[in-house]
Amino acid sequence: MALTEQQKQEIKDQQSNQNTTKRVTVHKLEEILYEAIPILDHGFIRVVDYMGDDSSIVQAARVSYGKGTKKVSTDEGLIRYLLRHWHSTPFEMCEIKYHIKLPIFIARQWIRHRTANVNEYSARYSILDKEFYIPAPDKLAAQAVNNRQGRGDVIEGEQAQEVLNILKEDSQRTYENYEKMLNERYDGSTIDENKSGLARELARMNLTLNSYTQWYWKTDLLNLMNFLFLRADTHAQYEIRVYAEAMIETLKKWVPITHSAFLDYRVGAAHISAKGLKVIKSMLNGGKVDLESSGLSKREWNELMQVLDKKDLIT
Repeated sequence: MALTEQQKQEIKDQQSNQNTTKRVTVHKLEEILYEAIPILDHGFIRVVDYMGDDSSIVQAARVSYGKGTKKVSTDEGLIRYLLRHWHSTPFEMCEIKYHIKLPIFIARQWIRHRTANVNEYSARYSILDKEFYIPAPDKLAAQAVNNRQGRGDVIEGEQAQEVLNILKEDSQRTYENYEKMLNERYDGSTIDENKSGLARELARMNLTLNSYTQWYWKTDLLNLMNFLFLRADTHAQYEIRVYAEAMIETLKKWVPITHSAFLDYRVGAAHISAKGLKVIKSMLNGGKVDLESSGLSKREWNELMQVLDKKDLIT
């Protein structure tokens, strides 16, 4: 990702501003505030604002639960207790705002999480950047055989080069036609003084989905963790997963105690059904269990055995 000199200067200007506040601030997050963290070939994320920290969660919880929280001796213990027992409201008291640049096809996945405030770059008002996401060769994968929304083996050789050429040529050609319809180049110069350009809201329809867009995305801590739990998962599409992974690092800087609990009770945890729990108890007691007697579907059984690292029992 290459920032323009103007963008670099804007970030420097933002970072140089010093404001006195009585509100809580987080030193480690302040260190990267406004900084563009590169994602993919032209994308980035930037933390541009936030409210609250780990202590804000504790304060909110103690207002809610009063004397009951005295049973938990430390702030860390209380946060872990809240997350472990799904007492989620205190986490809504913290908020964070990101500036994100991402391919349009990833933005359409992202926006399905209807739990944030979003303001996107307007292609009705402005001309979109002449930048396109082109996957690295090792990310060009065939369709998975057993998963309609997953990837299989990496495509190599002539086929891979053909795919890359198609992506690059289509992106360039559609953008050139975009400029022709607008009668305006990316740098703002007019192509033909004797022609009127097509309205921007119409010309944009010709662009490819690997074109980049930008938005400001603000959400609370609870919904951020829900988003990250889903999109940082190994089953998530790579192109959105890398954004989520970078955001988890900002979560760590912002609310380190919550981040640790999040890894323990969400990311690294496993959801077990009642039937699955019954299977585990039987195994611990030395009982013989198999797919037929478990009451689980084949898919559920295999998922459970995967979690338990019992690969020899996967059918």
